[in-house]
Amino acid sequence: MAGYTTAEKQRGRLKIFFGYAPGAGKTCAMLYAAHEEQKEGIQVAAGFIESHNRADTAELLSGLERLPPLEISIHGEIVREFDIDLAIRRRPELILVDDLAHTNAPGGRHKRRYQDVEELLRAGINVYTTVNVEHIESLTDVVTSITGIPVLERIPDSVFDRADLVEFVDVGPGDLIDRLKKGRIYPDEQLQQKHAGFFIPEKLIALREIALRYTADQLNRIAVQLGEKAASATFYTKDHILVCLSSAISSKKVIRTAARMADALHGTFTALYVETSRTKELTAKNKAELRENLRLAEQLGAQVATVYGEDVPGQIAEYAKTSRVSKIVLGRSQHKTRWPAKSNIVDKLTASAPNIDIYIIPDNGPSLYKKFPQYAKSPLLTLADTGKTIGILAVCTLIGLWFKHLGFSEANIITVYILGVLLDAMVTKGRLYSGVTSILSVLVFNYFFTAPFFSLQAYDSGYPVTFLVMFSASFITSTLTLRVKEQARESAQKAYRTEVLLETSRKLQQAKDTPAIINETALQMVKLLDRSIIVYEVVEGELAEPLIFAKEEAAVDPQSYIFDDERKVAEWVLQNNKRAGASTDTFSAAHCLYHAVRGGDTVFAVAGIVMEQEEPLEVFEKSLMIAMLGECALALEKDKLNEKQKEISLQIQQEQLRTNLLRGISHDLRTPLTSISGNAGILIGNSMVLNEEQKKELYNDIYDDSMWLINLVENLLSITRIDNGALHLNFQAELLEEVIAEALLHVNRNKDEHHIEIRLEDELLMARMDSRLIIQVIINLVDNAIKYTQSGSHITVSARREAGWVVVEVADDGPGISAEAKAKVFEMFYTADNVRGDGRRGLGLGLALCKSIIHAHGGNIELRDHAPQGTVFSFTLQAEEVNVHE
Repeated sequence: MAGYTTAEKQRGRLKIFFGYAPGAGKTCAMLYAAHEEQKEGIQVAAGFIESHNRADTAELLSGLERLPPLEISIHGEIVREFDIDLAIRRRPELILVDDLAHTNAPGGRHKRRYQDVEELLRAGINVYTTVNVEHIESLTDVVTSITGIPVLERIPDSVFDRADLVEFVDVGPGDLIDRLKKGRIYPDEQLQQKHAGFFIPEKLIALREIALRYTADQLNRIAVQLGEKAASATFYTKDHILVCLSSAISSKKVIRTAARMADALHGTFTALYVETSRTKELTAKNKAELRENLRLAEQLGAQVATVYGEDVPGQIAEYAKTSRVSKIVLGRSQHKTRWPAKSNIVDKLTASAPNIDIYIIPDNGPSLYKKFPQYAKSPLLTLADTGKTIGILAVCTLIGLWFKHLGFSEANIITVYILGVLLDAMVTKGRLYSGVTSILSVLVFNYFFTAPFFSLQAYDSGYPVTFLVMFSASFITSTLTLRVKEQARESAQKAYRTEVLLETSRKLQQAKDTPAIINETALQMVKLLDRSIIVYEVVEGELAEPLIFAKEEAAVDPQSYIFDDERKVAEWVLQNNKRAGASTDTFSAAHCLYHAVRGGDTVFAVAGIVMEQEEPLEVFEKSLMIAMLGECALALEKDKLNEKQKEISLQIQQEQLRTNLLRGISHDLRTPLTSISGNAGILIGNSMVLNEEQKKELYNDIYDDSMWLINLVENLLSITRIDNGALHLNFQAELLEEVIAEALLHVNRNKDEHHIEIRLEDELLMARMDSRLIIQVIINLVDNAIKYTQSGSHITVSARREAGWVVVEVADDGPGISAEAKAKVFEMFYTADNVRGDGRRGLGLGLALCKSIIHAHGGNIELRDHAPQGTVFSFTLQAEEVNVHE
């Protein structure tokens, strides 16, 4: 699979050769144009050409490179399809792909050829292709009404709209019919006879008019876009088109009409689905049709929205008012409805939203199945609910007999039975038991409590009215109870899902890094969808190892879904920044549905939802999942930006250190270098004049300045190695006495002017250290005491053991350090106000180096005042026990 990403490649250009009927010459016009491009030096390859055994087409193919087709075996027959992987590997500048609306054979990457073409464009390859007017999605219903032939292969209008150039290939209807008769369209006579009904002048004229108008609309759209870019003007008329979706097959016509309207008005297009309490009871066939309608709306550019409520017209009107909808498009069947029919939804919608234009799209076509939604039938009778119903009736009867014994009126007993019906509606499922309980309550009341007793007859003429009122009250009460229960269930589910989304947002804000963000998102997706989730993080443009988040009691172990074929789907999603897998038209045979966690053109991760043995995602679940992935992308993008900001801050700090270092070197190194060169010049030019004592003094000055420079360079190199992590520490148990003694051998030669003393709590005191670095620390601390104290000062180096640590101290009785300097003394390039006797100040690297070394050893370094005067520097090292056996 080619390793390109959307962000890295410039999108290829698409040219469509557009016609109004087969045989108009689209393929030939495309081949003529390809030959012209090839003459201009463009690399052209024929990816897939439908020649239909036409001699002129075969002749035009000569001279062009032809890519071998992909051969797929279906039930023993070989089917040839366009090989997209070969085309991407070959990467010509221009590729020819005939019949854009073609449906690929099962087993290919995409279901439709236009998806192959879109992938070629994303790969930066220019494409020439052909389309007929009947294949445009929004025009399908209009064309079908003219030809009487349903069109199964269609392309979304958005594919046509994104074309960089459309060339209308025109031929007169008479010439087209003449071509058919001469066998230039269908060489086979049977095919000619089969399509003869299509090639009728009236039909061809109508199709030609539609195609010309659609081409003109396309050119107008391009002109509008160019005008917007040139003048920074907007052609948006603030029209907002709302189409109302359902699970009916006729909704497709409504969606296409609304899409054409939104396109003509340059308005916003929204598809709204109102989910009620009975949506989950839809049959599998209706659910599949609903998903197809939603997918069609998305393909035609609609923003899909979902609302909940039993009052469908009220929900539509409320959404329309909130979203500033200007036009509502509805579908309505012309078939007669049974009496009594429900109130007309159009009338209710008109009353609720009187200021919004409402367009009704009639449906006169044949019904493939009943227009009203079909609901899955739940079991009518269950043993548990039957027992509950019988028990409630028995208890109500016993209470009624007790009331009768106490002398209560019949009205009180009727109330008991109504209460029983209400209770039965609450504890049983479905409407059957509520209706049966209402009828049985009337019969039982008549049997036990009306004269003649223990008979279903009634002597009193008023009893039938009593029975009717009792039945009506019971039935209405049970119906209202069931409705409240369903609404409460839906509200609880909606609140739960919304709570999951809000909880996701809160947890993502609290997540500290990328792994935590991905982990929280995956766990929330498992919680929301009740499905296993597989996440591939993107690291340096490649998929990392998958992270598996299995749902509880998963039927199939998610580990079985991380084999190579599934990973290839995830890689395709990464490269193309589009969803793929189960329930899509790309890699539809996959076991998981893969979505890109993306921010713009950048894909941060790929999330896979295990779909095998699971129902397809519901509309609201899908919307929440996409919102959740969007939240995850924002959090990951924020985390990446924070990392980049830290890198930039670190670079700024490094630049500041570099600037300070250069400033310090240019200022502070000038004096010793000048002194060395000056003293050397005196020795060279006046060696005969100077006596031995003067020469020795000059030699000592040169040596002091050289040692100062050497120590400076060593400190710079040590700090650089430690801060970059390039310094390898060799930890060993060392005797403090030996380390301190070695360090004092290399301190400033002016040590003889001071009294230096060593105090050890124990001669065998040992610590875990890298001895060469700790020697450097002690040298720097002692040198610091020598530099900043007066001649004759007392400097003490001591060490003692404290609770598993060894504390090393360097104390002096000098002038001490000010409170302001104490807070900065360990910072790089900071020097105290004390000035050395030679007029030079250090670069402020020694103590900073000491701090880095001690921290690398896991210890601490600090300073404090020394009583009665002076300063104490102390640091800690991990203590080691003396091995007596060695």
